[in-house]
Amino acid sequence: MSGPELAPFAVEAAGVAKRFGRITALKSVDLSVRTGSVTTLFGHNGAGKTTFLRIAAGLMRSSGGHLKIAGRDSVKEAAQIRGRIGVVSHQLFLYEDLTALENLRFYGDLYGIDRPEERCHEVLEQVELTHRANSRARHFSRGMAQRLAIARAFLHRPDILLLDEPYTGLDQRAVGRLNGLIDRFREGHHTVLLTTHDHHLGFTMATDIAILRRGEVIHTSSVGDLSEAEFDALYERSLQ
Repeated sequence: MSGPELAPFAVEAAGVAKRFGRITALKSVDLSVRTGSVTTLFGHNGAGKTTFLRIAAGLMRSSGGHLKIAGRDSVKEAAQIRGRIGVVSHQLFLYEDLTALENLRFYGDLYGIDRPEERCHEVLEQVELTHRANSRARHFSRGMAQRLAIARAFLHRPDILLLDEPYTGLDQRAVGRLNGLIDRFREGHHTVLLTTHDHHLGFTMATDIAILRRGEVIHTSSVGDLSEAEFDALYERSLQ
């Protein structure tokens, strides 16, 4: 689904913070994600990557700061934003007693997509799950469930994809399929913000990178400005 006009930045964070009691997950995140980019967010466990993506996806409220998604205020205009983003998170939010096709139909109804039956079958084919369309999600392996969650994220043709560890459980064939989907998604100035523990894959897939450390962004750059060796050195320093 495309809005009437795409903002120059798909995600704009200014001082975004998140506290859980005495624990600070995000101290102050300043980050601008260019529309049309594939931006990989790097950082060690506990750096705040998942927390930031959950806030951007509207699954969690921040404790402070300001966030815009597609040029809109993430809190005041949440309803207008919801249909413009697709999300894959650690929690897959699949209905285990529904089939793969029924899961997609349910979300298709929520988004009011055109030709829902046709579109559901189309995305199932894209993630190679057509043969399991009528199987209940509870019988899926982690990799198959991940592929179904990816299909759901693409279902309503969002402008922005927020992908938290999207490669979890995927074999090499499925990784290649997802990378192909991401490449095609970028056509038309669509945007991807993702995290992955696979540093090499995250770097090679990206047009831009950002590195989080202890709840703050300590580095942003275009991939074209860095060699992989330079990136590796930057990432290693972020762990110190």
